[in-house]
Amino acid sequence: MAAQPLGVEDIMAAEFIPLPDILAAHAARRGAAGQDGAIALADERRRVSWAELDATVERIAAGLQAAGVAPREPVAIAATNSVEAALVFLGILRAGAAAALLTSTASGETVMAMLKDSTAHVLFLDKAMADKIAEFPFPAGVTRIAVDDSDAGVPLSAWLPPVGTRAAPVTIAPQDPFNIIYSSGTTGSPKGIVQSHQMRHEYARRTLAGGYGDATCVICSTPLYSNTTLVSFFPALAGGGKVVLMARFDAHRFLELSQAERVTHAMLVPVQYRRIMELPDFDRFDLSSYVLKSCTSAPFPAWLKADVLARWPGGLIEGYGMTEGGATTILLAHEFPDKLHTVGRVTPGHVMKIIDDEGRELPPGETGEIVGHSPIMMNGYHGKDDQTREVEWFDAEGRRYIRHGDVGRFDEDGFLILMDRSKDMIISGGFNIYPTDLEAVLHRQAAVREAAVIGVPSDKWGETPFAVVVPVDRGADPQAILAEANAHLGKTQRISGIALVDELPRSPIGKVLKRELRDRFGGNPITQAFSQTLA
Repeated sequence: MAAQPLGVEDIMAAEFIPLPDILAAHAARRGAAGQDGAIALADERRRVSWAELDATVERIAAGLQAAGVAPREPVAIAATNSVEAALVFLGILRAGAAAALLTSTASGETVMAMLKDSTAHVLFLDKAMADKIAEFPFPAGVTRIAVDDSDAGVPLSAWLPPVGTRAAPVTIAPQDPFNIIYSSGTTGSPKGIVQSHQMRHEYARRTLAGGYGDATCVICSTPLYSNTTLVSFFPALAGGGKVVLMARFDAHRFLELSQAERVTHAMLVPVQYRRIMELPDFDRFDLSSYVLKSCTSAPFPAWLKADVLARWPGGLIEGYGMTEGGATTILLAHEFPDKLHTVGRVTPGHVMKIIDDEGRELPPGETGEIVGHSPIMMNGYHGKDDQTREVEWFDAEGRRYIRHGDVGRFDEDGFLILMDRSKDMIISGGFNIYPTDLEAVLHRQAAVREAAVIGVPSDKWGETPFAVVVPVDRGADPQAILAEANAHLGKTQRISGIALVDELPRSPIGKVLKRELRDRFGGNPITQAFSQTLA
């Protein structure tokens, strides 16, 4: 492990430093005389100092090595956010293994499919996960270790080697696998996205520029299996700061913790911002400690960005990119309040292009599919070379890009305007219709809390737009909402039908699952679907 102290500037300047080395250096510095109590991790039950973090991570790594886990071998985690789950993640990395992050909120059947796909022989889990998968055959040769010391497996406290045990040193290369993140499944079966240590280092280097250091306190309210969480979790630790973990998001509790812990940074998804800003007592909380708030993973409406900027101290950044990598754009919303309808400019060192249906590069200002190249690209999908090739695009020089699966265009100032997911674009009567345009019109209505627009079959047009709306009032008139929206839409954009629902189906990190909406409403003739109201 690194013997010399590492500052944020050292990490940002380095081409590559393995994260376990960075954390060991911080622990040595922050565990020195006078800093014995410097906290690295906290949840609702437990607080762990940097010195305790280092000692426990070493014991976990040594335990994995004693169990025969080899460098680069996947080790699975399926558990709710906790200090113990975070320590296990870090211990896997220190052993030189790859953390296979199973989606703990998925169905038991899906979790078991992920476990099989990962090829892991060790699974760290908690009681809730054990209960979820209990009815399914468990693969032979996989050891279960209970991070919550329950009967879900061998209790973690009993499995750990004795206090003071150190792991054998391992050499970590830049392209060694850091983690496997399973896609959210919004388009079908989840795939294991393999991210390298180099990719994670690049994430940390880029994010540390947002003011991370010893005084940083990040609150993580989304699951650790999500890249959304990891892009703030790891930079906080890489900067020597503190991470506060929420097992489950609750808007009111989030504000209470932000005030009590003097939180400086947070990464939230749009639906979380909305729930927080809608709280009647939002303005009574002291959020003056905030330096920077970030958002990613789903469309972030311009009006909601404006509300956050007006009422929540600190800067606001929106990041657009993919777990698979590609290129990233950044919108510094507090610096460009006139660009809130965009997702910002391309990050330095990244290359983003717009291509047509034939894979040809389009000139600036044209609308097409987004592809990106950068230092933060996945190695590939775990065990799925064919599917990896499907998301790759190569330019004339042979440079590898990742297809983002989104449609967009750059404005005259180089800011990216997202139109929609390519699979969600509606082609009606030969015209391309972007659901986000229609959703923006719906969201302007006081009667509409949330809205999603999908394409449904039409004998006349092939496809036609259909709106699924969460109203503010259950007694809202769907035909009035529809008429008001269509009054502000072009002839080819008009919405043919509407359904009112209590809530939109979402992934665990807040993405609207339009596939589920299409499954539910796509087979309904518009004449029947038009009058659907809340059940």
